[in-house]
Amino acid sequence: MWPAPGKTIITVVCQRVDRADRSEAQERNVRSTDVTELWRSAVAGVLPKRLPDGIDVTRWVPALAWIPRYGREEFSGDLIAGIIVAVLLVPQGMAYAMLAGLPPQVGLYASVIPLVIYGLMGTSRALGVGPVAIVALMTATSVGALAAEGTGEYIALALILALMVGVLQILMGVLRAGFIVNFLSHPVLSGFINAAALIIAASQVGHLFGLAVGRNETFLDQMIELGGAIGTINGVTTAIGVGSILSLLYFQRLARPHLEQLGISGTIANFLARSGPLITVAAATFIVWLMQLDQRHNVSIVGVVPAGLPAPSFPSIQLSQFQALAPAAILISLVGFMESISIAKSLASRDRERVDPNQELIALGTANLGASAGGGFPVTGSFSRSILNYTSGARTGMASIITAGIVLLSVLLLTPAFFYLPRAALAAIVIVAVAGLVESTTFRRVWAYRRADAATLIVTFLAVLVIGVELGIVVGVLSSIGLYLWRTSHPAFVELGLIRGTDVYRNIERHSTMTDPRVLLFRVDESLYFANTQQLQDEVTSRLHARPALEHFVLAGTAINDIDASALETLEELHLRLSAAGVTMHLAGFKLNVLERMRHTLLMQMIGPDRTHLTVNDAVAAINREFPDDMPYGSREPEDAEEEA
Repeated sequence: MWPAPGKTIITVVCQRVDRADRSEAQERNVRSTDVTELWRSAVAGVLPKRLPDGIDVTRWVPALAWIPRYGREEFSGDLIAGIIVAVLLVPQGMAYAMLAGLPPQVGLYASVIPLVIYGLMGTSRALGVGPVAIVALMTATSVGALAAEGTGEYIALALILALMVGVLQILMGVLRAGFIVNFLSHPVLSGFINAAALIIAASQVGHLFGLAVGRNETFLDQMIELGGAIGTINGVTTAIGVGSILSLLYFQRLARPHLEQLGISGTIANFLARSGPLITVAAATFIVWLMQLDQRHNVSIVGVVPAGLPAPSFPSIQLSQFQALAPAAILISLVGFMESISIAKSLASRDRERVDPNQELIALGTANLGASAGGGFPVTGSFSRSILNYTSGARTGMASIITAGIVLLSVLLLTPAFFYLPRAALAAIVIVAVAGLVESTTFRRVWAYRRADAATLIVTFLAVLVIGVELGIVVGVLSSIGLYLWRTSHPAFVELGLIRGTDVYRNIERHSTMTDPRVLLFRVDESLYFANTQQLQDEVTSRLHARPALEHFVLAGTAINDIDASALETLEELHLRLSAAGVTMHLAGFKLNVLERMRHTLLMQMIGPDRTHLTVNDAVAAINREFPDDMPYGSREPEDAEEEA
């Protein structure tokens, strides 16, 4: 058939080709959808959801919930994220292993099995588990006190430490003891991280400048030794180290906009910018190999890196080793989990997803068992890699598994390329990474809000620098607990008065109120327990002596959430003292759960239901009935009552 007027043969052919292309594309999409649905149905029929006794398997292995729904769209996002994170993790893992005092390949070992385990068991789709700087430092500090760096015993102790951390975290998860990390307050953690970042950076200065220095536990010792070795600087090593830092900073801050200005697409520019550590390491390695800098100028290099993974096995542990490493294992378990769960919750909140803290403990613990069995060292969630994973489009834990696969390929195929890798370049990666950990925003905010909390931050910061990482964080925790005990043992005692023309009772020191010398309306702004009951008794006794006309004492309990046995006994003694002085004691505004607990106690029998009131207004109304001719505060009817604050 001839084409219609106005159309050419070429136009008709193009239209037919276009229809054919669309048909082919639709057919590919249908085939893709069919394959996806086939995969989902097949997997759904194979993977168990519950064990025979009714236990929900997906609770322990969340991947069993998302694998049956896994499709092409999820895989494309996970693939991109997995590749990008792996490009960062390979050099970072080697650098953090060096920070931990271990051979660089150990960082790669710690980046395979743990990532696969967490990808299957974790509840966060974006958390990037693996070696991190803080945990590497804590590993070096604890293991370095027991064995010489570079020895087989040192490596064995690192494996044992990972095993102990894993067991502890699993136990915490099974026992639902994740609340323990709440004892690491944010000011304490901030002070610890800032001080640890300085210690980490100082520990890498020797590698960065080629100085002949050893490892020291405290920041002051590091500074003293670095000062003494300043004359041994290696100029070529320094050039490599400083050049690596500049390169990393360029890729971190400037590379992407420069590449986009050159016409490179945003996706490729972003990938190249994210690849900065790998490109920097590759360039430094090539320069050292090309110019033989290790032989000509004594530049320290990584050397031989064994290919492949070690055979999986758990290390044997002796009682003395367990006792020596137990404090470090506890601290690493807590610090590692707190860092991980804060990252995971922050990322999950952006997509309104839920993270299970107890399952996270189990997942991280099992990942650490995998690190121990696979020849690594303790691992946890990394902030930088988690953000990178999230922004790169990770959809499920498969992204973590893909990252592990790429790292495994590096271990199997690329280890010969690591021979000339200069340690100065790895030191530069560590220094640039921890530079982001140093911040003053938290201190300024806490100082402006409550200086006592800022004091715990300062104490922790100085303690970590002066006496070491482990003892320093213990001092910080004890200082924050001590501050809490001091604060709750010295509660605010408030006398209430009536604001004229209202039914509202407020603090007489902050508002213009009306009071009556025959009635003391007294509020305690804290739960009552053994540490503050004596303060309560002394305060009431002093006010009793200062007010000879006092006839009624009303204890307002609106701010009392709990009363322990010691406090109950003190209240009973207080009632007896007041009764002996001719003063009637009332309870007002107590929470129902507190009253329920005290229902059958001697205190409630002595006070009686007639002197236990719902609000302060109710208490005043009851007192007024005893003074019909001269009512305190005037007429106060319960139905007009408004609860005091």
